[in-house]
Amino acid sequence: MTVRVDDVRAAAERIAGRVRRTPVIEVAPGLVFKLELLQHTGSFKPRGAFNRLLVAKERGELTGQGIVAASGGNAGLAAAYAARELGVPARIFVPVNAPAPKVAKLRTLDAEVVQVGNEYAEAYQAAVEARDEGDALLLHAYDQPEVVAGQGTIGLELLEQVGSFDTVLVAVGGGGLIAGIATAIGDSAQVVGVEPELSATLHRALEAGEPVDGPVGGVAADSLGARRLGDLAFAAVRENGVRSLLVDEEAIVAARNELWHEYHLAVEHGAAVTYAALKSGVYRPADGERVVVVVCGANTDPATLT
Repeated sequence: MTVRVDDVRAAAERIAGRVRRTPVIEVAPGLVFKLELLQHTGSFKPRGAFNRLLVAKERGELTGQGIVAASGGNAGLAAAYAARELGVPARIFVPVNAPAPKVAKLRTLDAEVVQVGNEYAEAYQAAVEARDEGDALLLHAYDQPEVVAGQGTIGLELLEQVGSFDTVLVAVGGGGLIAGIATAIGDSAQVVGVEPELSATLHRALEAGEPVDGPVGGVAADSLGARRLGDLAFAAVRENGVRSLLVDEEAIVAARNELWHEYHLAVEHGAAVTYAALKSGVYRPADGERVVVVVCGANTDPATLT
């Protein structure tokens, strides 16, 4: 199964008015930030969550049992927010080591929070079992067509807001965001995935020729902590020639601190990986190249910014 640009356009119409059209700012000549950290719940995730739930509602699949979802934090927040806005209950499964600020936020969104396992994969298995026991709708964090199409609406906005650009740098965990953006942008610009060395789902998949399980670790694991790349993401990155860049822990921490001190953007580590690729020299733009950095999440403890 694949997601096409027409699916992304349909998602944009469906979720209009439900999500924010986040701003872009040119912070330096040839460098543009897409401020998706200003989205509802502090990350890009509500785009996919709303599209998934609204499609299910159109199909009559959204019942009084509501939804179940698994998340390291951001996808759960988005699922809970979308469910509350649509008037259905939400049960969110998160790892026991999920960041306390994200867990606290989940509870403010009226979600039932279940903490289980040490990784997203374990929380997801618990969510699947809960779905199988009842009649709730399962919302996957990144590997459902409606979710990918919803995330891709960022790409459509970039084409409208920025106009001409050469490259967009996108953080990769499970791959829903990069799958959607690559689908939306197509050959209008190159899409480059950036991921932590210690949680490199896309890099492993490209090397192996298919999504494969791997270790999860590092400072960004709470938001980029998928064990493997999604099948939809793998299809999208292969079709659109997406490549992967890896950044180390030191570069991620330094980039996160610089985003705060230079631009007053308090971001989570996972959202700093794209800027880390630029600041560390892992990605070096050519002369005159126009680069968009997607700043995708703000759910962090500001006290950890130094």
